[in-house]
Amino acid sequence: MLVNLQEILSLAEKSQYAIGSFNTPNFENIMAVLKNAEHYQIPVILAHAQVHESVMPLETIGPVMVFCAQKAKVPVCVHLDHGEDLDYIERAMEIGFTSAMYDGSKLSYEENVENTLKAVQLARKYNAGIEAEIGVMGNSESGEETNGMQEMEDIYTDPEIAKKFVEATGIDALAASFGTVHGIYTSEPKLDFPRIEKIKQLVKIPLVMHGGSGVSQGDYITAISKGIRKINYYTYMAREGTYAAKKVLDSTRNPLYHDIALAAVRAMEKDIESAIRIFYHCNNE
Repeated sequence: MLVNLQEILSLAEKSQYAIGSFNTPNFENIMAVLKNAEHYQIPVILAHAQVHESVMPLETIGPVMVFCAQKAKVPVCVHLDHGEDLDYIERAMEIGFTSAMYDGSKLSYEENVENTLKAVQLARKYNAGIEAEIGVMGNSESGEETNGMQEMEDIYTDPEIAKKFVEATGIDALAASFGTVHGIYTSEPKLDFPRIEKIKQLVKIPLVMHGGSGVSQGDYITAISKGIRKINYYTYMAREGTYAAKKVLDSTRNPLYHDIALAAVRAMEKDIESAIRIFYHCNNE
């Protein structure tokens, strides 16, 4: 069942859990996510990051994502992640995406507001939702390895500016920077929970955690309790698929691609299941 960002986040707010937003640059990722979603009967977000355009073009994977969402037995939002180009966002919505993140975090505050307003106006034509960002996430959404957690106090989201930004733009969800980064953590992230709690008190809309892979179970639970309602997850899922593929290549004589792909899907399913049990407060079975 295809739904928009507003609908799926209202489910998260009502039940006080976080929606898993999983980047799916190929069909194997989509299968791994939806198998878990239907097993646990939970809503999920299938996401395509603009940075993955060179990995899988939007016009190729987008219609597949929308089709799979429409056929799913649970609510599924199809989301464009880190869209830096308004034309690219519109291309996604023409395909049928029901949500997009406009990422103007590298721009001045004024330019970010101006472009985010345009993104919101665009999304309303398609009955879609818009997420935007104040503060800057460390490293690339592509999943490149980080050099460890750095001192990033100067790029954390300022709660007062976040309030001003949300009121000026009318966005549906806010991505806040409070200590996570994209990619592989080489040291344990130190999350600023008082900051995220203050932001939630001021903005009154669902908050989003980017760089969600690799966070500890305890930190996930605390973040959700402070108002995080969407958690972006990709790198560690993809890494598990890589490990499984390598194992097949190392242990199987003359493996075929479908053997490698199936092993990767199963490994990603297992990793996604672990995340889902935390995000949605699912009991072990």
